[in-house]
Amino acid sequence: MSKTYFPNIDKIKYEGKESDNPLAFKFYEADKVIAGKTMKEHFRFAVAYWHSFCNGNSDPFGVDTRVMPWSPAGATPMDAAKYKLEAAFEFITKLGAEYYCFHDVDIAPEGATVAESEKNLQEIVGMAKQYQKDTGVKLLWGTANLFSHPRYMNGASTNPDFEVLCHGAAQVKAAIDATIELGGENYVFWGGREGYMSLLNTDMKRELDHMGQFLRAARDYGRKAGFTGPFLIEPKPAEPSKHQYDFDAATVIGFLKAQGLADDFKLNLEANHATLAGHTFEHDIQTAVDASMLGSIDANQGDYQNGWDTDYFPHDVYDTTKLMMILLESGGLTSGGLNFDAKIRRNSVDLEDLFIAHITGMDVFARGLITAEKILTKSAYKKMKAERYASYDAGKGAAFEKGELDLVALRDLAAENGEPKSISGKQELYESFLTQYI
Repeated sequence: MSKTYFPNIDKIKYEGKESDNPLAFKFYEADKVIAGKTMKEHFRFAVAYWHSFCNGNSDPFGVDTRVMPWSPAGATPMDAAKYKLEAAFEFITKLGAEYYCFHDVDIAPEGATVAESEKNLQEIVGMAKQYQKDTGVKLLWGTANLFSHPRYMNGASTNPDFEVLCHGAAQVKAAIDATIELGGENYVFWGGREGYMSLLNTDMKRELDHMGQFLRAARDYGRKAGFTGPFLIEPKPAEPSKHQYDFDAATVIGFLKAQGLADDFKLNLEANHATLAGHTFEHDIQTAVDASMLGSIDANQGDYQNGWDTDYFPHDVYDTTKLMMILLESGGLTSGGLNFDAKIRRNSVDLEDLFIAHITGMDVFARGLITAEKILTKSAYKKMKAERYASYDAGKGAAFEKGELDLVALRDLAAENGEPKSISGKQELYESFLTQYI
C-alpha cells in the first residue's frame, strides 16, 4: 500500500476486560476455543464496504459530516475508488477481520454505458484480488446495488419496464463475475425496491413471477460460470418501498419454495430488518435454522424509539447471547459469517470511531458466545426445555407426531383424560439464566 489512511492506529489486539484502551478487544480472542471452535471460526466477521467507506454519515435530513481521507476533492471517480480500496484493506487488516462484503457500485463507479461499468468493475476487482492475496482478507459475499440508481425507482427484477430489468441483469452478471473472481463464498440479493408503493398500479403476481424468473436466470448463469456457493436473499419488510416482497424470513422461505429455488438459495438475515418486521432477531434466525436455510447474518441493531432502519452497531449482550445460543445448538455458520452492516452515528466523525464501533460489535458477540456456551452447558436450560415437551416423547404424544392419531382419536383421549393440569412455562426462570451467566 502506498498511503496510510489510519496512521495513528496500530493492529487491534486483545487486552482483556480490565483494559480501558478503547482500541483493544476486551472479550474477542480470535484463537480462543469455545464449544470446539475458535472465536474466529464461530463468527467469520466481515466489514461492510458501503457503510464503512462510502457513507459520510449523511441521513435523510442532512449532508455528510464525516471527512474521509480516501475521498479527496477533485479526484476522478476511478482514482477515488482506488484510494477507497486501499483504505479499506488497511482498516480490515488492522482490525483483524477475516472478510469483507460489497455492492458493485461501492467499489467501482458506474459508467455511462453497460460496457464502461463492466470495465470499471473489472479494473478494481483486479486490484482487490491482489490486496486479498497480500493480506489474506477474503470476500464473504458480493452483490449488485439495484436500488440507488433512478432507473430502479419502480424496482429492478419486478419493474414493469422490461428494459429496466435487463439493466439489472447486466449488473448482476457483472457482480457474479466479480464475486467468482475474488473467491466470494456467497452471493446476495437484496430487493430494496422489489415491492410496491400502491397496489392500485401493481400486478403483484406478475411481479413476483418475474422476480422468480430473474433469480433462476442468475442462478443458472452463476452455476455455469463456476460459482458453487449459496445464493442468499436478504429479507426486509419495508423502506424504501411501502411493502417489499422479501418481507421476513418466513415470507422468503415460502417464496423460494414456491419458485423452486430452495435448493440453491438461503437467507442473509439482518437484525434491524427483523425488528422492522415486528419480530425479534432470534425469531427470524430460528425460522431460517428450522428450515435449514440460514446462510449468513448482517450484524446490527435498531432503535426501538425510531421506526426506521438505523443500522446501529450491535451493543446489546442479551441479543447476541440469544443469537449465539441458537447458532451453537444448530451447528453454527458454514459459508456465511457475521457482517457488520452498520453505521457509525452521524456525530461520530473521528477516524478512530470506525474502529471503536467494530471493536465493540466484535466484543459484544464474543461476550454473547461466552455467555451462551455457559447457559447451554452449566444451567438447567436444555433439560428444562426438553422436559417441557416430554409428553410427545412416548405413548400417545409420540403417536400423534408420527401421524398415527386422527381427530376422532384425539377427541376420545380428551374425554378419557379429563381437564389437563396447568404446567408453568417458567419463562422468568429461563430469562434469569441470561442475567446469571452474563
